[in-house]
Amino acid sequence: MDDFTIVVTEHQTKGRGQQDAVWQSVANESLSFSVFKAYDGLSISKISCLTFAVSLALVKALETYQIPDISIKWPNDIMSQSKKMAGILIENKIKQGQIISSIIGIGLNVNQETFNQLPQATSMYLSRHKKFDLDSVFNSLLEQLVIQLKKIEKVDMVLLKKEYESFLFRKEMISVFEDHSGKQFNGIIQGVSAQGQLTIESETHAMKTFSPKEIKLLF
Repeated sequence: MDDFTIVVTEHQTKGRGQQDAVWQSVANESLSFSVFKAYDGLSISKISCLTFAVSLALVKALETYQIPDISIKWPNDIMSQSKKMAGILIENKIKQGQIISSIIGIGLNVNQETFNQLPQATSMYLSRHKKFDLDSVFNSLLEQLVIQLKKIEKVDMVLLKKEYESFLFRKEMISVFEDHSGKQFNGIIQGVSAQGQLTIESETHAMKTFSPKEIKLLF
């Protein structure tokens, strides 16, 4: 498959997200597509940079349309005014310590006006109260994907992580979390590790890191 091959669907009926979450989309009102990205010897140590770069690509594209209060809910949900507007799923092919390629799946709510039993979902339309041209939004996303993915090889990983952290949802705020056993606890998001794990300060001021399967942010 050629680098940056793109597959677009007009109506995705079985969208899949992190931790088997379901992605709901409406035909001709949202964008659902996947991008194949090939790499030339990208170290597995930079795997978290893919999440940083793709998340930032959506943020930067949405900023051009003046979408208000954009943030990234760790690890890669894109929020506007504390509601989910877009989701990302990245699946990587790894061989001998190198990332060979990625399938980057993106779902973005553009002109949807209602969501069935999803009170925490939103769209570009609901945020700005205006309709958007799907082709224009799609092209903006692809342009930013190219720009941000190039940063993985050219930009210091620390700088990329820092920019990602600057958009983290509920950063430095007391939040409620649930661990894999169902136990709830309070903590403060301080950032992410170099491996992309969420860094949380506990009520005892201890710093702990968690992977996506270990913890869920409840608000």
